[in-house]
Amino acid sequence: MPDILDVKNLQKNFGNLAAVNDLSFEVIEGEILGVMGPNGAGKTTLFNLVTGEIPLDEGSILLFGKDLTRQPVQKRIASQLGRTYQVSNLFSQLTVQENLFLASWQTRRRKASLAATLFRSWYKFENQRRHLAKIAHRVGLENRLDITVDELSHGEHRQLELGITLAHEPRILLLDEPMAGLSVAERGFMTELIMSLKPEITVVIIEHDIDVAFSIADQVSVLHHGAIIAEGTPG
Repeated sequence: MPDILDVKNLQKNFGNLAAVNDLSFEVIEGEILGVMGPNGAGKTTLFNLVTGEIPLDEGSILLFGKDLTRQPVQKRIASQLGRTYQVSNLFSQLTVQENLFLASWQTRRRKASLAATLFRSWYKFENQRRHLAKIAHRVGLENRLDITVDELSHGEHRQLELGITLAHEPRILLLDEPMAGLSVAERGFMTELIMSLKPEITVVIIEHDIDVAFSIADQVSVLHHGAIIAEGTPG
């Protein structure tokens, strides 16, 4: 299988601290890579470099063979790179389906005049609504579409955030501690959901729970002081 993500010699310094230190790895299409390590190991900084949210000092990032090293965030998203965060960032006063509609708009919209777009009720965009209904079912929120986000549980926030990312139809997905704060039952559901993404979507997941990481991942990389100190299969 070809590499979908190829990271070479990444370096990111904050003053005298090397947050990511000459780090290289490849992710094969269709696999799940687990990224582990203690707090401060450089895991989230690595994700921020791959998504372009912070500039790197040295190194290169290739996605599907294309060099995205100096490309802005929106270019990387358009290249079918998706990402979730440690803390969910949702429109709390909007409903589940309104959040999903906004996420699916750019991917699923048809070309139309500005007037037709601005003055037409979002509820009449059937293409997006069918798409968001499929996404809601996939993340277990099909019965919560009319509920506002501030009424959802923490676990449902996580499910919706993943749904919003899936609405962009990514081919590779970076998940930053998606299990954080979840109950045992919620963690079980999220584990099954992430595993169901294979082989359609390649996944890189940051996870502190060793049992969860080893049950999900095909490959594991362990970071310490911004460098990989161990890598291989969970076995």
